[in-house]
Amino acid sequence: QVQLVESGGGSVQAGDSLRLSCAVSGRSFNAYAWFRQREFVASTSWGGASTDYVDSVKGRFTISRDKGKDTVYLQMNSLKPEDTAVYYCAADATYYGSGQGYTYWGQGTQVTVSS
Repeated sequence: QVQLVESGGGSVQAGDSLRLSCAVSGRSFNAYAWFRQREFVASTSWGGASTDYVDSVKGRFTISRDKGKDTVYLQMNSLKPEDTAVYYCAADATYYGSGQGYTYWGQGTQVTVSS
């Protein structure tokens, strides 16, 4: 059974950093992504050759994958109040970039940024 379990959310002040984790079990995928609510945030292909970010997080957020741990991370720096949302991890056999076609989703983790 495939499971994606997010962790690392919390309440922080503007300018702080958080690292979200997504533990993947059941199988490996070729593509991983982070969304907030239903908005695309970042994605990476299996080997990291392809990555994509929404303009509002470029230069602040970094998506990465630890293949040995089957875990995908979203490092979020210089957080802003408008980054407040529930963040979801997604995965699929196909890399969709910023598209919504990812098949498998986690339950989400709340990130709250106060000014």
